[in-house]
Amino acid sequence: MRCAECKGRGLCGLSRCPIMSRFYAQAPVRPSDHYQGTAPSVFVGSYGYPKVSGGPLMINDADNPPDWIVRGLGIEDIVGIRARTIRGTTGPGRITDNLQEIALSSRPLDVEVRFVKPVAFDLRFDGTIAPVGLTGAIRKMDVLNNARVDRAVDRATSDTDLSATDAFEVLHASGTDVYQITQLLTAGLLGRRRRVVPTRWAITAVDDSVSTRLKKKIARYPPISDIEVFSASLYGNHIVCLLVPGDWRFEMIEVWGKQSLWGGEEETIAQDGEGLTRSGYSPLMGAYYSARLAVTEYLERIRRSARVLVLRNITGEYWAPLGTWVVREATRNAMRGEKIRCATLQEGIDTASHLIGFSRWRPHSRLIPDLMTQKTLFDF
Repeated sequence: MRCAECKGRGLCGLSRCPIMSRFYAQAPVRPSDHYQGTAPSVFVGSYGYPKVSGGPLMINDADNPPDWIVRGLGIEDIVGIRARTIRGTTGPGRITDNLQEIALSSRPLDVEVRFVKPVAFDLRFDGTIAPVGLTGAIRKMDVLNNARVDRAVDRATSDTDLSATDAFEVLHASGTDVYQITQLLTAGLLGRRRRVVPTRWAITAVDDSVSTRLKKKIARYPPISDIEVFSASLYGNHIVCLLVPGDWRFEMIEVWGKQSLWGGEEETIAQDGEGLTRSGYSPLMGAYYSARLAVTEYLERIRRSARVLVLRNITGEYWAPLGTWVVREATRNAMRGEKIRCATLQEGIDTASHLIGFSRWRPHSRLIPDLMTQKTLFDF
């Protein structure tokens, strides 16, 4: 009702209206029943699983979040790119070979596609996957050049005795980033019993599986020697990571501020955490696993264990949800940045509160009371 009254005039307090942005992004698009250009990735929907539809994502631009960040693109730029991206759709099995070739390639392949009718504009925002603006049912598709396949990818996809989770670990250890691993899983190229996997599920599955394997390795490492605080910001997402010496523990607290994208009229705070094992899907959804992946990558890199608190503050600057990759890359940026060493836990808590901009997260934390009251072998 509020949106109907506002009609994009900004009464909600957001810097940009997500609804109106759909129309702004639509303006330069000319629907066509033909596409010839690059297809940098693939997409499989989740509706009607296991009878899902999928196809290539087509645009003469990169479909790689780290590349967008390096290029200094803003939210408006990314929404514009994704609004021009075409999601081709077809029934299961029709063009599986073409999809797998696109997913295997380390560089975007050129394709020629004929659609049943001109592509339709349907820009939708989602918290897990990046938005896509155009959709078209594929009548015919040809891949115009050959895939260039990295050696590690070729080995993992050729080994049908390798489980999917083992393949994730092997590929990640070889330097293959989770973005391509997700593509391989989506296209049905990994595991013993291979089938296409909806992109939304594949993103979280890869983040979860890779970080689970990493935290088991981390459990065998000695603890970090100091209390450390890291921070970074990306597209209105402010991330602060507090690392305390000890065995692996992890907690994440999200704060959606007033008038932020999903904050509404009141501030919303949500929490989730774990020890060495956890069960059930996180109420923080994909963001939880993306942040955990970035932290475990850092601890594996320095060969140390820690108890970790990740704070995420989402402000009104984040006016369009771009997917959980924002959390992953923001946390990676934090862990690559300058760290602040703190002499005491209280100093670390105060530093984290200062960097995130408030201390209202404290009553929602379960990890901090444990850290302040429990002693471990590391304390003696």
